[in-house]
This record gives sequence, structure tokens and C-alpha cells, in this order.
Amino acid sequence: MAEVFQKGTLYLCPTPIGNLEDITYRTVRCLQSADVIAAEDTRHTKQLLEAYQIETPLTSYYEHNKLTKGPKLIERLQAGEMIALVSDAGMPAICDPGSDLVRLALQHSIRVVPLPGANAGLTGLIASGMDTTRFTFIGFLPKTKKHRIPVLRSLQEIKGTLIFYEAPHRLRTVLQEMQKILGSRAVVICRELTKRYEEYLRGTLDNVLELFSEDTYKGEFVILIEGMQETCDVHWTKEDYIEKVQKLTEQGIKKKAAIRMVAIQLGVPKRDVYQATIQMADYHKS
Repeated sequence: MAEVFQKGTLYLCPTPIGNLEDITYRTVRCLQSADVIAAEDTRHTKQLLEAYQIETPLTSYYEHNKLTKGPKLIERLQAGEMIALVSDAGMPAICDPGSDLVRLALQHSIRVVPLPGANAGLTGLIASGMDTTRFTFIGFLPKTKKHRIPVLRSLQEIKGTLIFYEAPHRLRTVLQEMQKILGSRAVVICRELTKRYEEYLRGTLDNVLELFSEDTYKGEFVILIEGMQETCDVHWTKEDYIEKVQKLTEQGIKKKAAIRMVAIQLGVPKRDVYQATIQMADYHKS
């Protein structure tokens, strides 16, 4: 039996991050059933609604009107309306003012129901080849260097993958600051996720800077950086080096870059990883 959506409820509806097909049947039904859809950019959301022939009225709810619009939406919920909240892309309430509306709704004992769906950070993470068992989502860093630097310094000792969002016009500057503060860690930069020209740029914070000499890219980026590595005394074998290098090369990373990344990850001399890899190659030739 199909779900019966409840009146007086705030539904959090994820939208595609690029590919319009990345929307669930449940989300489409929820958007069709709502009395009103609260959206960051109504013009942007209208395109999605037209693609799925959804005729539900739209109302704007964004950073610069949330203080006045939020209470009005709460009044509508209290009056028994069903409201669907969406962001421009991905999960609402992640790096957008939707989180304020959620808190306001809970303060007024209004039911909040989240629907699962697309998220850029996790989409990039699962294809990155980095640690997925432990990760920290940071999202967008502050816009000014004065405020970014303290945030980056606070992340220096965090273990597990670090997940950032960034705009193209700040990308090179932010990567330089990351390299200076976090060191030459392994990094994966994702662009155009779920779109036709989806791309993953893998390397270290040292060498990826060479790829961004000019701000020619559009759209938002997902940046994934390895966390601080364990400092305990671990004895790595040649087989460990070879296995990790092979995993990276299977992901499309060039062997030279893979050797460098493994050395950084394990905290061992690059020449040791290189020698183990070369010896294995010589063994297979013989």
C-alpha cells in the first residue's frame, strides 16, 4: 500500500545533484502531495517540477528571508498544511538554511520526516577509494582566509577522511591553504558528479595544484582529503606496499603518483615503496 503523507508535517525531500533521474518515487509522490514546496531557488526547482509534471505551488525559503519566512511556514504547518522542503541540489538542511526550519519546527512540536536521497559528499566519498569507515563532513569553509585558517588548523589531527565543498573561484586558493596546513596528504577532487562529464582528480595536495593554474571550472567541487595517519609503530611489509599501490593503480592513478600516495599514507620513505613495487615487477618479468 502506498504511503499516505500526513498533514501538518514538514517533509525533507532530497533532489538530484546533477542527473535528474536521481530522484526517488517516494520523493516525487511527496512533492505531488504537498500543499506547498519551500525551495531555495524557485526558478531552479521549477525545472525539476516540470520534468516530473509536478504542479504543487512553490514558495521561496532561503538564507536571506529565513528569519521572516520561517515563522510563516510554521504557521501554515500548525494550520494543518503539508510542506515539502527542498534545496537546490541534494539533501535539504545540509549546508543550507533548511536546518533552521527543522529546528524551528521541532521547537513547535511539528513532525519532521526526512526522505533519503542524493548527497554530493557521500557520492564522492564512496568512489574516492579513501577511508569510508570514519569520515568528517566539513562542508563549505569560511569565505575569508582569516576565518578559514583556524578551521583548517582544527582539522590537523582528525583521523578519517575529511569532506569539503568548494566553489571554483576559491578552489586553488583553498587547496594551497590546505597543503600548507595539512601537508601533502592524498586528495580526491570531484567535479560534475552524476553528470555526463563526471571527473575524479586524484593525487596529493602537492601535485593537484598543478591542475588548477586557472579558474576555468564551473560548478561546485567536492574535496576529499585523507585524515591524520596513525603514529603507532607498525611494521609494513613489501606485500603491504604492493597491495596498496595496486589498489590505487586499479582506480586509474598512475603508478608514480600511487607510490607517493602510499608512502604518505603509511608514513614510510617513498624509496621503500618504490623498491618493493619495482622488485615485484621484475619478478613477474622473470
